Amino acid sequence: MQPRLIVNTGDGKGKSTAAFGVGLRAWSQGWSVGVFQFIKTSSWPTGEKLAFQTLGGVHARTGQGGPVEWVNYGEGRTATRAGARADQRGLAERGWQQVRERLADQRHDVLILDEFCHVLAKGWLDVDEVVETLLNRPGHQHVVITGRNAPQKLIDAADLVTEMRKVKHPFDKGEKGQAGIEW
Repeated sequence: MQPRLIVNTGDGKGKSTAAFGVGLRAWSQGWSVGVFQFIKTSSWPTGEKLAFQTLGGVHARTGQGGPVEWVNYGEGRTATRAGARADQRGLAERGWQQVRERLADQRHDVLILDEFCHVLAKGWLDVDEVVETLLNRPGHQHVVITGRNAPQKLIDAADLVTEMRKVKHPFDKGEKGQAGIEW
């Protein structure tokens, strides 16, 4: 198995959704999946979180699929509406430290770092250190990173980069997000 570093970036919709698709396929292979959401708060009841927690429970009860860990390191909803009063930088630093520990322990076969590009673009973490850690991770761990404005150094280091480009979105007309579509 060739470990992959995958980046889903751009201003279009579907970056996280594509990453979670990788996570679902990994779970069905019996792989351990770690989802680490940056920016987004744990109090936001997303469908993806519920689905992965349910799959983790299925694995714990039956042995089917793989184990799942889901952790949030944020106090906002999206990269554009992060919690203004939260110490997002501190949360990002703590989250990255935990991700680094899991990489070193080879705890997961697939790690999804959701909204992580935003954390890097804001300068909350050192891009050079992040890229070095990701390139030198042990074992055969796949890492999928999502978010707008992926730094060029991360793009250069990645094996697979997809840029989602927005053509049209209901938000542009002032419409709110819908359950089942946006979360």
